[in-house]
Amino acid sequence: MFLPRRSLIAVALFTLGSTVPLAIGAETAKDGTPPHAPASAGSEPCQPCEEFDRLTTLVRDGKISRSEACSKVSILFPAIGDFYRRHGGKDFTEREWGFPLRGYGPQAIGGGRSHGYAPRGYDWFDGNRHGGHPSLDIFIRDGNHDDRDDRTGVYVQVLSVTGGIVVARETGWKPGSRLRGGNYLWIYDPTSDALVYYAHNRSVLAEIGQIVKPGDPIALVGRTGLNAYRRRSPTHLHLTYLEWKTGSFAPRTIYRQLLESRVVP
Repeated sequence: MFLPRRSLIAVALFTLGSTVPLAIGAETAKDGTPPHAPASAGSEPCQPCEEFDRLTTLVRDGKISRSEACSKVSILFPAIGDFYRRHGGKDFTEREWGFPLRGYGPQAIGGGRSHGYAPRGYDWFDGNRHGGHPSLDIFIRDGNHDDRDDRTGVYVQVLSVTGGIVVARETGWKPGSRLRGGNYLWIYDPTSDALVYYAHNRSVLAEIGQIVKPGDPIALVGRTGLNAYRRRSPTHLHLTYLEWKTGSFAPRTIYRQLLESRVVP
């Protein structure tokens, strides 16, 4: 039986389950000063964003097949893009992107000649069991591992690189968890049909369905996650960029784009 596109979207949304609470922590980005909040879509919840959040958890925990998950992504992304534009989301070119850490620039990107980018073996559909490191690690000055910048004594804001909308997040990581990304969030950029992943955060400031532009604060840098929590690991942001390519997510390094991105002091 043929179903129109809206019906297919509705079926996908229904089958993913119930709504996840959207409470966030009250921690401030600077001592006593709450961070600037990115633009939201108003009172209307982004239902396909909430469904993608649930889907991401199922994929992460290995509780859904690759084929089923792929089918749901193919349906949800157009619905999320529609929501984004209906609620004022704009297209931003790569020239308008921002560097993802307030007060830092490209010199904070680590990893030597390859900058730590190693995509071989990575598959988004493998969830928490994925291989590879299709990512850039961006380090802050934090010699005593208290999540604060050693020079300023305050937490460092994570800023959105692209425009887009928050489609998934984790805020409840605790020491002892095997979750590698810790407190993380995924932002979908309809302009480039890509997902951007920000991991190891101390806390997540942005909510599911929140529309952001380059330079908007979305989290605070931290040390959450299985490996990032260990003493040997310097405090850093783990940044991944994945382009949706007809049934799969293709990793892409955005190192050169970050070299030319706008730095927020």
